Amino acid sequence: MAYYFKEISHTFNEYLLVPGYSSSECIPANVSLKTPLVKFKKGEEPAISMNIPLTSAIMQSVSGERLAVALAKEGGVSFIYGSQSVEDEAKMVARAKAYKAGFVISDSNISPESTLKDILDLKEKNGHSTIAVTSDGTENGKLLGIVTSRDYRVSRMSADTLVKDFMTPLEKLIVAPENTSLKEANDIIWDNKLNSLPILDKDGKLKYFVFRKDYEAHKENPCELLDSQKRYVVGAGINTRDYEERVPALIEAGADVLCIDSSEGFSEWQSRTISFIREKYGDTVKVGAGNVVDKEGFLFLAKAGADFIKVGIGGGSICITRETKGIGRGQATALIDVCNARDEYFEETGIYIPVCSDGGIVHDHHMTLALAMGADFLMLGRYFARFDESPTNRVSLNGNYYKEYWGEGSNRARNWQRYDLGGDKKLHFEEGVDSYVPYAGALKDNVALSLSKVKSTMCNCGSLNIPDFRKNAKLTLVSATSIVEGGAHDVIQKETSLGTIK
Repeated sequence: MAYYFKEISHTFNEYLLVPGYSSSECIPANVSLKTPLVKFKKGEEPAISMNIPLTSAIMQSVSGERLAVALAKEGGVSFIYGSQSVEDEAKMVARAKAYKAGFVISDSNISPESTLKDILDLKEKNGHSTIAVTSDGTENGKLLGIVTSRDYRVSRMSADTLVKDFMTPLEKLIVAPENTSLKEANDIIWDNKLNSLPILDKDGKLKYFVFRKDYEAHKENPCELLDSQKRYVVGAGINTRDYEERVPALIEAGADVLCIDSSEGFSEWQSRTISFIREKYGDTVKVGAGNVVDKEGFLFLAKAGADFIKVGIGGGSICITRETKGIGRGQATALIDVCNARDEYFEETGIYIPVCSDGGIVHDHHMTLALAMGADFLMLGRYFARFDESPTNRVSLNGNYYKEYWGEGSNRARNWQRYDLGGDKKLHFEEGVDSYVPYAGALKDNVALSLSKVKSTMCNCGSLNIPDFRKNAKLTLVSATSIVEGGAHDVIQKETSLGTIK
């Protein structure tokens, strides 16, 4: 006879936090959201921690290189989607890692025989106003000059004007040798009032640029997440089919952490993938696994060697796995069960394996609930898909702006690897939908607002960090009537779908 769980499966919306005592120190400015990303032993520090408990989902419509950079600036980690060729994913990772190393590899380069039209096309493609002019038009060619927006006026110049006729030539540039330190480079920039400083090797070939804006950006983003070389921390998704080829390419490209992208992680396929990584790289390569929804699934992946474990099946806004296959569990119940298993495992082994809550986050307060229930960090899809930095198109529908958003199990993505059960290489039926989400603007502004709510709630519960919050939080189940009571009710709101009431 089948096993029946005695407890009803609950979602985040069925819980509320009960406030605790707040001292005068409990103000949002004092709250730390730092959290471990990968496992560590008792008494030791994790190899990677995040400054905010947010990661982006391994999805075509969410995690490209732009979002990876934007989220790392705020202190989180993006997992660049793996449902693309190995080469293309590795290039995305490499570009995100090169975006800000202090020393930036130029990805906007042109030859002196090119034209103003070529400059404008390149600027539109990459969005960069500083373009290196090299002998062969490549990133490592001999530097001959640079072109910025100050070197041309579109209204007064012909589109076929040659670059060599309006560029700022090398002899008028201030440059530095490749042994220049980042501090020295920034000093040169400030002393000479430059926007950028080309770094050249002994043969005059371009190695890097150092930009004034990167120094300023660091001051504007105090929580940014950097590696030991001051590059942004970037994650990448892998699958359980081509990992022998994909993992080495992603590591070579600079990925800091990997995550197996699968709808259901309690499988031999995941243990095989982790075993390959451990045999080839030992513990130097960090890899998360999942998804699971109970203690048994957690223990399986913990013993397999996962560095963090994702929780959640069927709770994503574009996921229809529960409808099509009848598997899953309410996200809140699954998270509580797995986090209890994590804590027991830590007590028994002295190894702490972070838990990632993946799916089921609809409102900002759900983030806070997930952290209170034990999640070390969250993985979000719909939330990040709404922003400028996601890879999808912004479209206008009935006068409002939306962003496209589709599931990896949809016919549009056709990510059969994510749902692989060892059969033929195709998606037999959909487990995700193709949709739109309301456009929300820049990631930075929205993340700041969401996390201000999280910090404020933590203060209401008398906690200044995530471990204390988890330990001190008091949670209560609510009735359907309580949920209605919790929103605006029994009033006529001034702002309605019909317009402003006057």
